[in-house]
Amino acid sequence: MSDVRTNSLRAWVLAARPKTLTGAVIPVLLAGALAFRVGAFRQTDMLDGAQSFSTPSVHLALWICCLLFACIMQIAANLINDLFDYQRGSDRSDRLGPERACAQGWISPRAMKAGIAVSVILASVVGLTAVIISGKYMPFRGCEYIALGVICILFAFLYTTRFSYLGWGDALVVVFFGFVPVCGTYYMQTLSITPLSILLSLISGIAIDALLVINNYRDRNEDRISGKRTVVVRFGERFGLRFYLVIGIVVTLLSAVVWVMLKTGSTAREQSPSVYLATWFVYPLLHFLTWRRMRRIHEGRALNAILGETSRNMFIMALVMSAVIMID
Repeated sequence: MSDVRTNSLRAWVLAARPKTLTGAVIPVLLAGALAFRVGAFRQTDMLDGAQSFSTPSVHLALWICCLLFACIMQIAANLINDLFDYQRGSDRSDRLGPERACAQGWISPRAMKAGIAVSVILASVVGLTAVIISGKYMPFRGCEYIALGVICILFAFLYTTRFSYLGWGDALVVVFFGFVPVCGTYYMQTLSITPLSILLSLISGIAIDALLVINNYRDRNEDRISGKRTVVVRFGERFGLRFYLVIGIVVTLLSAVVWVMLKTGSTAREQSPSVYLATWFVYPLLHFLTWRRMRRIHEGRALNAILGETSRNMFIMALVMSAVIMID
């Protein structure tokens, strides 16, 4: 892309890596679906003593703030990763993944630093807006929310500069693409953490970790040279291939547990499981087909197509699961 002008709008869009936003949307989507289900079954007595009625607890503006915060933080993390990998010399000419803005000269390092600052400020503004909104209709929990936001910003820097080189990436994905956004969004809506919200956190984090696994599998040789001790570098390419497949199996098994909990919990509804099961297992089929293609490609830039397929599979899973949680 030699025609990309330095610091142009197109350059910033490429640097933001919009295709990665799926990982930010999925956990907030799942948390919102669960909060909606719980709220839709919370009975509120009418003042005149008539029959009770259901009121959804999901506050749309608050949910949108959570979604925006997650997306902006994902963009900020992408910009941080772009800048610090460039300064560290990790983005070499033999890079197999998508081209990076600083390394390609699309964005100057000085402009990238400004972009990081702007994105972090925007995320902070959105986060504080969510705190203000939540305080209007439920007991104020500002300190907890602000602390959580600060931790997210801090780890966006620490991941690129240190933790990714120590092989902690997979664990951090489960935490910051699972427990933090799912439980955080759900808690903002309901002031509670439930077994289902914890289970959905695991599903979200593990499913999204598939993106990191394929990245590390593709870059295994370059990461070894750069001193990046990912799990694929530590345990080998065969482990990476099996790890990717196991992710699909684990997510499927946890999804089955979710179904059982939905059918036996306080919000259970009498409904045939046939439609549910028919849609639920679309994800493992797609994941298996993608894994088989990944195994056949084995190495090189062609593995970038697997990233797109993995992102698609995760998003389909999240849409199906959210629909089932809300209406099943």
